[in-house]
Amino acid sequence: MTITIHSSFLPHTDPEASLAFYRDTLGFEVRNDVGYNGMRWITVGPAEHPGINIVLYPPAADPGVTEDEKRTIAEMMAKGTYASVLLATEDLDGAFATVSAADVEIVQEPTEQPYGVRDCAVRDPAGNMVRIQQLR
Repeated sequence: MTITIHSSFLPHTDPEASLAFYRDTLGFEVRNDVGYNGMRWITVGPAEHPGINIVLYPPAADPGVTEDEKRTIAEMMAKGTYASVLLATEDLDGAFATVSAADVEIVQEPTEQPYGVRDCAVRDPAGNMVRIQQLR
């Protein structure tokens, strides 16, 4: 049996700002952009990997989430502790130069980690942690 990752979900608070970050800063292509009841789901991914997707979604869309939970999610997103994604590149310094030139919060400049990787970290417009790791 072969199982792969098809889509991961990251919440957004501003679809246009998230779209600008993932499309214009990271260079991902837009694969789908769906609006419903004033909300918007945007699917993006690297052009060279058409089977790998990130779905940027409105966190309030889940009807099973209570009002208290929505407030907690909003608070965690504002602090940057709700969601994250780990990306990879062959040129970490080039990727960091690109993302740091955009209007993003830099969490960590490129660093050799004690667990054997070199990576950096930024927050996307919704506060999600975006770590970028150097491929070996």
